[in-house]
Amino acid sequence: MTVSIFLMIATGLVPVLEGRGNCTVAGEFNPTRNIGDDAPAWSDLIGVDDQMHALSDLQDKSVVVVVFTCNSCPYAVDLEDRLVELSQQLQANNAAIVAINVNQVEEDGLPAMKSKAESKQFKFAYLFDPTQKIARQFGAGYTPECFVLDGQRKIAYMGSFDDSPNGRNIQKTYVHDAIEAVLAGRQPTVTETVPIGCRIRYERERRTRRPKAE
Repeated sequence: MTVSIFLMIATGLVPVLEGRGNCTVAGEFNPTRNIGDDAPAWSDLIGVDDQMHALSDLQDKSVVVVVFTCNSCPYAVDLEDRLVELSQQLQANNAAIVAINVNQVEEDGLPAMKSKAESKQFKFAYLFDPTQKIARQFGAGYTPECFVLDGQRKIAYMGSFDDSPNGRNIQKTYVHDAIEAVLAGRQPTVTETVPIGCRIRYERERRTRRPKAE
């Protein structure tokens, strides 16, 4: 293990695979999903356009890129320009980007999302899920974390956008390469990488108390 990877694990920037021994079907770095799995379908998620969105709205798209992101994480902020550039490139390839935020702090709320989308001129859907259900279903743990879905909406790639958290000195363009492979009818050479970013601010799920035996 290199020093840089060790430091990222120690500071919580890469997922420590807690409880992986209990997972029977999961990816190398994702605790819930594996490559080739059907992507979870969302519906009735509100976007910054005040419209309700569903995965089924994109049934004519050959590729859908799902990015779990937010406003407040510096790694997510560093990715914004690359997402804008990618969305422009995808317009000619019958593909789409969907960004989803599930954090519930004020700086990541829907009003802040609308301001962000306007200031950065997002041309892709930016959706909010206050239930956090869709992120849990994807097994997403970080912002940003990317999933490339093929025409059958199976997961073809998941992990980091590329090999540069801050967008400098990029050597490997994982998401771009996965999109090109799917459009060409091939499996991506790299199908999963470690997502690097800020932890998603999941709310604790309350356990239902069992009734006392009489």
